[in-house]
Amino acid sequence: MNQGKALIKSAVTIAGSDSSGGAGIQADIKTMMAQGVYAQSVITALTAQNTQGVTDVLDVAPDFVREQLDAVFADIRPDAVKVGMVSDAGVARVIGQGLRKYGAERVVVDPVMVATSGAALSSDASVLAVVDELFGCACLVTPNLAEARVLWDIACERGVSGGHRCPSEISTPAQMLQAARAIQGLGASSVLVKGGHLTGDALDILLMSDGGVVELRSWRVETNNTHGTGCTLSSAIASQLALGRDLVDAVRAAKDYLTGALEHDPCLGKGSGPLNHAWALQVRI
Repeated sequence: MNQGKALIKSAVTIAGSDSSGGAGIQADIKTMMAQGVYAQSVITALTAQNTQGVTDVLDVAPDFVREQLDAVFADIRPDAVKVGMVSDAGVARVIGQGLRKYGAERVVVDPVMVATSGAALSSDASVLAVVDELFGCACLVTPNLAEARVLWDIACERGVSGGHRCPSEISTPAQMLQAARAIQGLGASSVLVKGGHLTGDALDILLMSDGGVVELRSWRVETNNTHGTGCTLSSAIASQLALGRDLVDAVRAAKDYLTGALEHDPCLGKGSGPLNHAWALQVRI
């Protein structure tokens, strides 16, 4: 029996599987290992997809998701958790119950709703369940602009948006911050609104649990191959938290890694291709 001190930090990704390998569980595992963290997984759904789109989704039964969670936490307890695609409300409830049962720490929730190709990956019921079951467990929620708008609408409906109504689209830094505050009203501790679809340099807004605001700017990488960017960023943040970085430093390091993965575009696929998750390892070699 191994009773020695672990020589490597670990993280678990709770997400859907992507058969093309560019997003979901596959992207998360590649990212975590590239960060120097041991990766574990709990699969919430199987998807048939490639760089051109998603053709089918098969949800994993909630009871089996629970079995996977129990198996992970009973043995190699993760130092951080990333939650991605949850397309079934029952699965969201099981995940929330498990995270609370085990007192999971450093939980990053990426509220995946739509694939890069535009295919819907979550139902309205599952989105509400993610909000109600998972936001309260998370140290960080990481919506993109489209996801932030949906969550802002929910906050408005529940009267926790701070009086600001959601616009037809989020297009300015001020609106990103308003969205972050509305999402915080839904129970999220800290919120990272990703502005990758804005024009100009890439800008993300990080709203901290104490109300502090950090603007994170980076140059925009010109590429059409952006499949799995959200999955990659959130799993990199979770990995950096597992390694002991504070939230701001973890987000900065994760953004640097994502930028490198975009810059070292492997040019694969006929549609929106994957990132190069191994770029840092290749640079070292």
